[in-house]
Amino acid sequence: MPEDRLTFLGHSTVLIEMDGMRLLTDPVLGHVLWSIRRRAPAVAAHHLADVDAVFISHGHFDHLDLKSLRALPGTPTVIVPAGLGRIAGRAGLGTVQEVNEGDRVRVGPLELEMLPAAHGRRRSPRLEADAALGCLVIGSSTVYFAGDTDVLPAWDGLAGRVDVALLPVGGWGPRLGRGHLDPESAAQAAAVIRPSVAVPIHWGTLSPVGLHGVMGPRFHAPGPDFAQAVARVAPGITVHVLAPGASMPLPAHA
Repeated sequence: MPEDRLTFLGHSTVLIEMDGMRLLTDPVLGHVLWSIRRRAPAVAAHHLADVDAVFISHGHFDHLDLKSLRALPGTPTVIVPAGLGRIAGRAGLGTVQEVNEGDRVRVGPLELEMLPAAHGRRRSPRLEADAALGCLVIGSSTVYFAGDTDVLPAWDGLAGRVDVALLPVGGWGPRLGRGHLDPESAAQAAAVIRPSVAVPIHWGTLSPVGLHGVMGPRFHAPGPDFAQAVARVAPGITVHVLAPGASMPLPAHA
């Protein structure tokens, strides 16, 4: 069986390979709409092959991108927050499963536990539901994918349960709005969750047309800044700052 590992593919797109399963989060593989450009290298095709399941954290266009979903080979199961099933179904992949906070979903030997996220709702005003979720992927390792979120009281319940925490630390524009973590608040989250390893996501990948040159540190700095903040507030946690396309082995559950 291949080595258990995770690969950061840019923004919130992470390939988790564990216990023979391949789970992809929030696949955004190219440009978003007409105004947001991918500045990271293209995703290698082998990262997208034989994906068993896709988890979508919420409906915003930089997380639920139909063009990216349609680019995936095969028919992976697509797991989405309740209210987004009809939209995700347009991609024409495998079974679409709508979930709510607290639900548990099996992907082969893996269990995905749906967790809350504090983030703006509604991809479209025509949708009555459309929540934001994170998930805990439980197998030989336990991986927490936070999606997009602000500070959460629910993190107290994750303390001691997480081997690897995938935490958002930035955005795609020159300003970071409500419903997001920055490097400092993400480091505080890591201090509460106490994973063995923390990996910054949601940074260094996308920027708006015409504004990339003025983003400066907003684009390049969030990952390294997060590592420095964790070293200060939670020095026992190892931080891996991965460039898009880079991988790390998953630690076995302690």
